[in-house]
Amino acid sequence: MVFCNRCGQATERRVPATEDRERDVCGACGVVHYQNPRMVVGCIVEHEGRVLMCRRAIEPRRGYWTLPAGFLELGESAVEGAVRETLEEASARVRVVAPYAHFDVPHIGQAYIFYRAELSEPSFAPGAESLEVELFTLEQVPWTELAFPVVRFCLELLQEDQRTRRYRSHQGRLVRDPGATAFALRDHLAVTLA
Repeated sequence: MVFCNRCGQATERRVPATEDRERDVCGACGVVHYQNPRMVVGCIVEHEGRVLMCRRAIEPRRGYWTLPAGFLELGESAVEGAVRETLEEASARVRVVAPYAHFDVPHIGQAYIFYRAELSEPSFAPGAESLEVELFTLEQVPWTELAFPVVRFCLELLQEDQRTRRYRSHQGRLVRDPGATAFALRDHLAVTLA
C-alpha cells in the first residue's frame, strides 16, 4: 500500500507500537492498514461415484481442471460462498453434507475451505469462468492437468478416504521446501467424521 485509503497521504512500512510485525502505517493520520489472508471456498461435489470438476476459462491456469471454488465475499458464510461458487462455475445447485478440508497456503496469503456436497438436481454446465464441466471417477481425474496443488491434495485425500471407506475432515498447510519443485502437506490433521 502506497497511500492511506483514509486520508490519501503516503504510508510507510514499520512496526507499530502495539504490534509484533511490520505493517503499512499512514504517516499523517496514523491508521494501521492490515493485510490479511484471503479465504477461498469451494465444494467437492460427489454424484454417483464421481466428482464434479471444472476446466478453467480464466487465468491463472486457464485450461486446467479444478474443483468449483473461489474467493469468499463479505457478508456470506463459508458454506454460502462454497455453494455460490459452485453455482457460478458449474451451474450446479448443491447441498453441503460435511466439511472436508481446510488448507492454509501462507506464502500466497490464502486459506482454502472445501466442503463435501451432493447435487440437489442432476444438472450442471459451464459457467462464465469454466470452459467445460465434467463428472470424473477418481481414476479418471486428469491428474496431469490440475490447476492448483490444493486441488491435488483434496482429491488424493478423497481417494484415500474412499479406499478406506471412512470420510475424514482434513486440515494442514501447503508449503514448498527450499529447492523443492512440488508442494508438501505439513501439519496434516485428519479427524474421522461420524
